[in-house]
Amino acid sequence: MSYESTQDDSGVDTNTFYRRTLHVLSDARIPFLVGGSHAFLHFTGIVRNTKDLDLFLKREDVERALRALEGAGYRTELTFPHWLGKAFYADNFVDLVYASGNGVARIDDGWFEHSIEADVLGMPVRLTPPEEFLWQKSFVMERERFDGADICHLLRCQADRMDWNRLVARYDGFWHVLLIYLVLFAFVYPSERGRIPPQVFTDLLGRMQQEVNAPAPEEPLCRGTLLSRMQYLLDVGRYGYRDARIALGTMSPEEVVYWTWAIGNIE
Repeated sequence: MSYESTQDDSGVDTNTFYRRTLHVLSDARIPFLVGGSHAFLHFTGIVRNTKDLDLFLKREDVERALRALEGAGYRTELTFPHWLGKAFYADNFVDLVYASGNGVARIDDGWFEHSIEADVLGMPVRLTPPEEFLWQKSFVMERERFDGADICHLLRCQADRMDWNRLVARYDGFWHVLLIYLVLFAFVYPSERGRIPPQVFTDLLGRMQQEVNAPAPEEPLCRGTLLSRMQYLLDVGRYGYRDARIALGTMSPEEVVYWTWAIGNIE
């Protein structure tokens, strides 16, 4: 399966632009992984129309990547310093991702150690691992976008191959989010719930039971801001809840302000 190539208003072929970008970064010896719709296609067989190419890099490699692309004639920007850069050529662009928008899912060596060999646009590349792919997507619960169906499709196709110990460890203190999606998967595909190792359900439900039996925390903390940068601003601004992104150290106050100010302006 592959994507049909299109041309922008300047006549630049989109897939040619993507291939050139992959060549530029490869020639500069910058480690990167392909994610987004191309990884989703590989893992699920589902074609998703895409307007860009998502490349995943470690934070320490981003500046080198931007310089390499600038040298090839691209216009670049560090769009959101805590997680995203972009590179433009004519009307096309690529995303250079090095964390999630909430600052939780940072790209580290583990992404590369467990990456998947694949062919994208006729070029040999490495894809983001399905575990990390799921981890990052699971925090997208905006009013205008919810990636739950993508995660259910990913689990239906890849659950038998996943490293569940590593996936659970990725969530660390945010394991509730993984449990939410496993319950959703069992609801959506009742005949497929056996794809999830029973011990994973037992572990996470056991943690939930322990929390239910324990006294609730006294501190008014809102972790909703980890799931939506917009929908829980009322809780932080009016009701006095602490913003989990700041309280738990995934983002600085300055990064939160900038990310909030840009609502509605991101491409």
